[in-house]
Amino acid sequence: MRSPVFTQQVGNLPAEVTSFVGRRHEMAAVQKLMSTSRLVTLTGMGGVGKTRLAQRVASERHRAFDAVWLVDLADLTDPSLMTQTVAAVVGLRERPACSPIAVLGEFFAPQHALLVMDNCEHLIDSCAVLTYELLRAAPKLQILATSRQSLGVPGESTVTLLPLPVPDQDSPEAERPEQCEAVDLFAQRAAAVLPEFVIDEHSHDSVVRICRLLDGIPLAIELAAVRLRSFALGDIVRQLDDRFRWLTGAVAPPRQRTLRTLVDWSYRLLTPGERTLWERMSLFSGHFDLDAVEFVCGYGDIEPRDVANLLDGLIDKSLLLREDHAGHVRYRMLETLRQFCHDKLGRPDEQRMFLRRHRDWYGHLAEQAAADWFGPEQAAWFTRLRLEHPNIRTALDFCLREPGAAEIGLRMAIALQQPFWLAHSFYDEGRQWLARLLRAVAEPAALRAQGLYVNGWLATMQRDISAALPMLEESRILAEQSGDRDCLAYATGLSGMAVLYEGHPEKAAPLLRDAIEGHAACGDQYGITMASIVLASALYELGDAGRADALTEECLARSEDHGESWCRVWALTWLAMDIWTRGQTARAASLARESLQRSRSYHDRSTIALNVELLAWSATVDGDCERGARLLGAAANVAGAVDVSGLLMKSHVQQHDRCRSTLLSSLGDTVFTRAYERGRRLTPQAAINDALCEQDRTTLPESEREQTPSPLTRRESEVAELIARGMSNKEIAATLVIAQRTAEGHIEHILTKLGFDSRVQIAAWFSTQKTAE
Repeated sequence: MRSPVFTQQVGNLPAEVTSFVGRRHEMAAVQKLMSTSRLVTLTGMGGVGKTRLAQRVASERHRAFDAVWLVDLADLTDPSLMTQTVAAVVGLRERPACSPIAVLGEFFAPQHALLVMDNCEHLIDSCAVLTYELLRAAPKLQILATSRQSLGVPGESTVTLLPLPVPDQDSPEAERPEQCEAVDLFAQRAAAVLPEFVIDEHSHDSVVRICRLLDGIPLAIELAAVRLRSFALGDIVRQLDDRFRWLTGAVAPPRQRTLRTLVDWSYRLLTPGERTLWERMSLFSGHFDLDAVEFVCGYGDIEPRDVANLLDGLIDKSLLLREDHAGHVRYRMLETLRQFCHDKLGRPDEQRMFLRRHRDWYGHLAEQAAADWFGPEQAAWFTRLRLEHPNIRTALDFCLREPGAAEIGLRMAIALQQPFWLAHSFYDEGRQWLARLLRAVAEPAALRAQGLYVNGWLATMQRDISAALPMLEESRILAEQSGDRDCLAYATGLSGMAVLYEGHPEKAAPLLRDAIEGHAACGDQYGITMASIVLASALYELGDAGRADALTEECLARSEDHGESWCRVWALTWLAMDIWTRGQTARAASLARESLQRSRSYHDRSTIALNVELLAWSATVDGDCERGARLLGAAANVAGAVDVSGLLMKSHVQQHDRCRSTLLSSLGDTVFTRAYERGRRLTPQAAINDALCEQDRTTLPESEREQTPSPLTRRESEVAELIARGMSNKEIAATLVIAQRTAEGHIEHILTKLGFDSRVQIAAWFSTQKTAE
């Protein structure tokens, strides 16, 4: 057989004209797969950097191949010319009576070559056929493809390229954003057009804001950086509200010269059903689950049963992200893509119709969560509603904007009282929504009465008693007028709680007794339990410890019978604080620790702050003064984040003042302040860890262990693991391919987050985490 005629070349990789930023982990993943798979496809949305990464990998591995060829298919529109296009790139001439694929296979057969097929998404079927045939004909050939979806060829391995990481509020990059890949990219591209540009205290916030607004999409960030030729950073931030019109560039392929054409390229590759579903999903905020998409979007020309397959297609085409949240599979659309789709979504009346469906779905979730709250599904509802926070906001906002929908919104806000506003410590936000909805809803009186007592409850939790009492009084009057006995019981009991916080247990006790009777008449076990917990504390203040203990035990038993934990946490917290004032410090500390252990499944900052406060008192009594000061700071931070004092009663305030005075006397101002401020930097989870002295989490129930998130970022977790292996800072830096000072910065942040003082504690903590998984 005559050898094919070709031009002698060893490849055609272009030289890089700009610096390559980040992607260390992705490069390692691709190279690892190439050692075991002959076809690796880089998938991801447009502009995410697939081409650039493929070229960098090919360049890095060039010496391992006889030749490396890059075939750019972006401008090819005729699938029948696919083979000829590849042949032309490698220098093959046509041969009469021979199929082009056979000629290509004969060419590649003796070579250990790498073929980079770039931008395959619009010719997916032809690319799949060609790669399959070439891999069969040339056993030493390897193919690296880029596409917005996988090729679907047997033996294919895929690496999905996500946007570059942007700084999170609780990560080291939030303080040192130049270590974040998205920020680093902006800085390098900005310096190319404005050589004097640097990230400093003046530019820091704007650059981080730009990277977040653009979702870390590399092409979008580069287009924004180029705008520094003409505009200030602040101007760029403001203009990104209209990012599709404003972000353009001249030196790029046509499909990448504006952000809109980049996304539109992907949009045009979708099936009609995929387009419709993608547009409708733009109504969701944050992430969402399959059930929500089926209900909200499965209407009209899309049946609910069709949603799963359409959604899978959008994920495969890199237009939707699949994420795991606390064991739940969720989906998310980048904000840049969401804005594009929202602009495509039909007429205003059609948008309102789907927004009503969105509101109805989340209203139904709120009502179901309220009905199930005092029971075994409590922790699951807590987690689910926390995940739905952005969508709950969207639904409530629609109720305020849509004529005649405010009453529906008020019912939703009322249903969210226990599982959302209270359990998550969203006191201020709940009050804002309720105040706006109550202004919009004058009737019916029964509904207003419920809204008022919920708003009064939230105000009471923030110790805003002057605002709470008038709302609770109006609620009681309206409830009596409408005959709503359940509402009357809540408004009465909450009035008792409010006056107790004012320091009047003698006024609180009769109100709380009336509330318990009212809840009992309605068969409301949750209401009985909460009112009884508060009454027990009032009785402690009045000196009736025997009845108070009995009431608390009844509350704990009722919570246990119903399989719930949140009320139990509150009962343990109140009990711990009350018996501390009676001098039973050891038992109080033990109860506080038990309450904190159970608090890991919730984010109720009020109970966390109270228990951490008590354990600060305990550490001080035990002579561990530096830790006592640190825990005082942690308690203040946890409570301050939700605008509460962290102390319920005047006796608690008095004990806090005594503890602080003791610590200042023992430590001196400088040491106390340093320890206290270190505590104020702790996250709620780190405060719990510190307060519990890192007790073994394997003692917790398995369900609670699974729901406890690590306070560390992904990179910090990697560093913690290497510390647990006994590596030095230098060895950690070498392993992660980062500067030693960067590794040391991560370690410092780990120490601060976990409230530790040494690497030994980090190693022990990491080992415990792994054991609990």
